[in-house]
Amino acid sequence: MPRKIHGHETAHHKPPKNHCFACGPDNPEGMHLKFTLDEARQTFVCRFRLGKRYTGPPGHCHGGIIATILDDAMGKVNKLHHVIALTKEMTVEYLKPVPLHKPLRVEGREVSVHGRQHINMAEILNENNKVLARSRGTFIAIDPEKMFGKFVER
Repeated sequence: MPRKIHGHETAHHKPPKNHCFACGPDNPEGMHLKFTLDEARQTFVCRFRLGKRYTGPPGHCHGGIIATILDDAMGKVNKLHHVIALTKEMTVEYLKPVPLHKPLRVEGREVSVHGRQHINMAEILNENNKVLARSRGTFIAIDPEKMFGKFVER
Protein backbone atom coordinates (compact mmCIF):
# COMPACT_ATOMS: atom_id res chain seq x y z
CA MET A 1 0.00 0.00 0.00
CA PRO A 2 1.44 3.44 -0.95
CA ARG A 3 2.55 5.61 1.93
CA LYS A 4 2.50 9.43 1.77
CA ILE A 5 5.94 11.01 1.95
CA HIS A 6 6.10 14.65 3.00
CA GLY A 7 8.68 17.07 1.68
CA HIS A 8 12.24 16.73 2.89
CA GLU A 9 11.39 15.13 6.22
CA THR A 10 13.14 11.96 7.38
CA ALA A 11 12.92 9.92 10.56
CA HIS A 12 15.81 12.01 11.94
CA HIS A 13 15.12 15.43 10.41
CA LYS A 14 11.83 17.34 10.49
CA PRO A 15 12.13 20.91 9.17
CA PRO A 16 9.42 23.23 10.51
CA LYS A 17 8.61 24.60 7.03
CA ASN A 18 9.17 23.33 3.51
CA HIS A 19 9.54 25.97 0.80
CA CYS A 20 10.91 23.57 -1.85
CA PHE A 21 9.76 24.73 -5.31
CA ALA A 22 8.91 21.17 -6.39
CA CYS A 23 7.27 19.64 -3.30
CA GLY A 24 7.00 22.32 -0.62
CA PRO A 25 3.51 22.90 0.74
CA ASP A 26 4.74 26.20 2.25
CA ASN A 27 5.75 27.65 -1.14
CA PRO A 28 2.70 29.43 -2.60
CA GLU A 29 4.30 29.51 -6.07
CA GLY A 30 5.64 25.96 -5.97
CA MET A 31 4.51 22.86 -7.84
CA HIS A 32 3.21 21.05 -4.70
CA LEU A 33 4.17 17.60 -5.98
CA LYS A 34 3.00 14.87 -3.60
CA PHE A 35 4.93 11.62 -3.55
CA THR A 36 3.97 8.22 -2.18
CA LEU A 37 6.23 5.27 -1.51
CA ASP A 38 5.35 2.08 -3.33
CA GLU A 39 6.93 -0.14 -0.68
CA ALA A 40 6.78 -3.34 -2.75
CA ARG A 41 8.86 -1.74 -5.54
CA GLN A 42 10.83 0.64 -3.25
CA THR A 43 9.84 3.38 -5.70
CA PHE A 44 8.61 6.91 -5.05
CA VAL A 45 5.65 7.88 -7.26
CA CYS A 46 3.88 11.16 -7.97
CA ARG A 47 0.91 11.63 -10.30
CA PHE A 48 0.43 15.16 -11.66
CA ARG A 49 -0.67 17.41 -14.52
CA LEU A 50 1.24 20.43 -15.74
CA GLY A 51 -0.54 23.73 -16.40
CA LYS A 52 0.37 26.38 -18.95
CA ARG A 53 2.63 28.24 -16.48
CA TYR A 54 5.19 25.47 -17.20
CA THR A 55 5.17 25.99 -20.99
CA GLY A 56 8.32 25.55 -23.03
CA PRO A 57 7.53 24.57 -26.62
CA PRO A 58 3.86 25.23 -27.51
CA GLY A 59 1.61 22.78 -25.66
CA HIS A 60 4.54 21.15 -23.89
CA CYS A 61 6.62 21.51 -20.72
CA HIS A 62 9.83 23.51 -20.39
CA GLY A 63 12.95 21.33 -20.07
CA GLY A 64 14.02 23.00 -16.82
CA ILE A 65 10.73 22.03 -15.19
CA ILE A 66 11.16 18.45 -16.42
CA ALA A 67 14.62 18.39 -14.81
CA THR A 68 13.15 19.81 -11.57
CA ILE A 69 10.51 17.07 -11.39
CA LEU A 70 13.08 14.32 -12.06
CA ASP A 71 15.51 15.79 -9.51
CA ASP A 72 12.82 15.88 -6.82
CA ALA A 73 11.75 12.29 -7.56
CA MET A 74 15.35 11.08 -7.29
CA GLY A 75 15.86 13.09 -4.12
CA LYS A 76 12.91 11.40 -2.42
CA VAL A 77 14.65 8.03 -2.83
CA ASN A 78 17.24 9.02 -0.22
CA LYS A 79 14.49 8.76 2.40
CA LEU A 80 14.87 4.97 2.15
CA HIS A 81 18.10 5.48 4.14
CA HIS A 82 16.74 8.30 6.36
CA VAL A 83 19.24 10.80 4.99
CA ILE A 84 19.14 14.24 3.42
CA ALA A 85 21.30 14.15 0.30
CA LEU A 86 22.00 16.95 -2.15
CA THR A 87 22.30 16.62 -5.91
CA LYS A 88 25.94 16.50 -6.95
CA GLU A 89 25.19 15.90 -10.62
CA MET A 90 22.41 14.64 -12.83
CA THR A 91 21.83 13.82 -16.45
CA VAL A 92 18.50 14.08 -18.24
CA GLU A 93 17.42 12.30 -21.40
CA TYR A 94 14.53 14.15 -23.05
CA LEU A 95 13.02 11.29 -25.05
CA LYS A 96 9.67 12.82 -26.14
CA PRO A 97 8.03 16.18 -25.49
CA VAL A 98 6.19 16.24 -22.13
CA PRO A 99 2.62 17.49 -22.75
CA LEU A 100 0.74 20.05 -20.69
CA HIS A 101 -2.73 19.31 -19.23
CA LYS A 102 -2.35 15.49 -19.48
CA PRO A 103 -2.04 12.89 -16.70
CA LEU A 104 1.62 12.19 -15.99
CA ARG A 105 3.57 10.15 -13.47
CA VAL A 106 7.13 10.40 -12.19
CA GLU A 107 8.85 7.47 -10.50
CA GLY A 108 12.16 7.54 -8.64
CA ARG A 109 14.23 4.56 -7.51
CA GLU A 110 17.63 3.68 -6.12
CA VAL A 111 20.43 2.35 -8.30
CA SER A 112 23.20 2.01 -5.70
CA VAL A 113 24.69 3.41 -2.49
CA HIS A 114 28.41 3.77 -1.75
CA GLY A 115 28.99 5.42 1.63
CA ARG A 116 27.57 8.96 1.46
CA GLN A 117 27.09 8.72 -2.32
CA HIS A 118 23.62 7.68 -3.51
CA ILE A 119 22.97 6.95 -7.20
CA ASN A 120 19.28 7.25 -8.15
CA MET A 121 17.19 7.35 -11.32
CA ALA A 122 13.76 8.67 -12.28
CA GLU A 123 11.37 8.61 -15.23
CA ILE A 124 8.40 10.70 -16.32
CA LEU A 125 5.73 8.57 -17.98
CA ASN A 126 2.51 9.39 -19.80
CA GLU A 127 -0.86 7.71 -19.22
CA ASN A 128 0.13 4.94 -21.68
CA ASN A 129 3.29 4.15 -19.65
CA LYS A 130 5.59 5.58 -22.33
CA VAL A 131 8.76 7.06 -20.89
CA LEU A 132 9.01 10.72 -21.90
CA ALA A 133 12.11 11.72 -19.92
CA ARG A 134 14.66 9.86 -17.80
CA SER A 135 17.38 10.93 -15.40
CA ARG A 136 20.22 9.55 -13.35
CA GLY A 137 21.75 11.45 -10.47
CA THR A 138 24.46 11.33 -7.85
CA PHE A 139 23.45 12.59 -4.39
CA ILE A 140 25.74 13.22 -1.42
CA ALA A 141 24.36 12.68 2.10
CA ILE A 142 24.84 15.72 4.34
CA ASP A 143 24.16 16.86 7.89
CA PRO A 144 21.29 19.31 7.27
CA GLU A 145 21.70 21.10 10.60
CA LYS A 146 25.37 21.87 9.91
CA MET A 147 24.78 22.93 6.33
CA PHE A 148 21.45 24.77 6.56
CA GLY A 149 20.67 25.28 10.27
CA LYS A 150 21.19 29.05 10.20
CA PHE A 151 18.72 29.41 7.30
CA VAL A 152 15.84 27.42 8.82
CA GLU A 153 12.78 29.36 10.01
CA ARG A 154 12.00 28.35 13.59
